[in-house]
Amino acid sequence: MKYLSFRELQNKLGGRGRTTIYRDVELGRLPKPVKLGSRLYWNDADIDAVLEQRAVNVTPPDPARSGRAYSFQRTPEH
Repeated sequence: MKYLSFRELQNKLGGRGRTTIYRDVELGRLPKPVKLGSRLYWNDADIDAVLEQRAVNVTPPDPARSGRAYSFQRTPEH
């Protein structure tokens, strides 16, 4: 089992900001980290599973809006 440091997680998520990552954890979009010693780490396999699931939910670009990037479909908040 491999664990990712915060910096490794940031790199894996394309440079996503600290606040955004912790907000995604709070909202359940990313798994909670585990504390090892005084540091937080994320299970690499859990992150891969989230990214794979999000890739399945990607909406293809609308031809009428050319030049726009792919977007994730939002799931209803509970």
